Amino acid sequence: MARMNTRTAHQELHFTAGETLRDIVIGMADGLTVPFALAAGMAGAVSQTSIICIAGVAEVTAGAVAMGLGGYLAARGEAEHYGNERRREEREVVEKPQAEMDEITEVFEQYGVAPEECAGVVAALQRQPQAWVDFMMRFELGLEKPEPHRALASARNIALAYIVGGMVPLLPYFFSTGIAQALRWSVVFTLLALLVFGFIKGRFSGSRPGRSAVQTMLVGGLAAGIAFLVARLIA
Repeated sequence: MARMNTRTAHQELHFTAGETLRDIVIGMADGLTVPFALAAGMAGAVSQTSIICIAGVAEVTAGAVAMGLGGYLAARGEAEHYGNERRREEREVVEKPQAEMDEITEVFEQYGVAPEECAGVVAALQRQPQAWVDFMMRFELGLEKPEPHRALASARNIALAYIVGGMVPLLPYFFSTGIAQALRWSVVFTLLALLVFGFIKGRFSGSRPGRSAVQTMLVGGLAAGIAFLVARLIA
């Protein structure tokens, strides 16, 4: 009877949605703190929650558009930078092949590989210009090829995260007629949202969820508190 192979293929689990997580963190963090500060600051200056709701929704809308546009422009800038650098590398492997081959050797030397040991790799890359350029972009310049439609995806992710985060501290003002009561619940909702958000962020980023949750709540709470004090002083 044939022996059964009990060995299983090695699998490595890595988080591959780093850019999406970064977008959500940017949008959610601002969304949880800025509208909270606005509503809390207005709570000491107005007597009707409806006014705070209108101002809050207006701020969330404007903030989502501004944050989304900022994410779009940043992603477009990264894509343009990558394209410019890639075109430069494509010219250099044609016009300055020896200098580029020397740079490959220098890259390998950083990892403890002797020049004579990497000669075969250098020769192989020289026969494949596109792979050569890919190697130089990643290991010499440290640039990764941007995902297609990354700019639009970044704008969408940041804007939606800002809206979701921004509505959390505003919800109590929609369902309460008392300013003081709405403010207390807004503080509770915001801190709980920061705690949950930090926990989820920790799970997806590979860090300790509990530690990430506490850190996010403390940092976000501190930012919201400072913004609240500034808003109260202005109001």
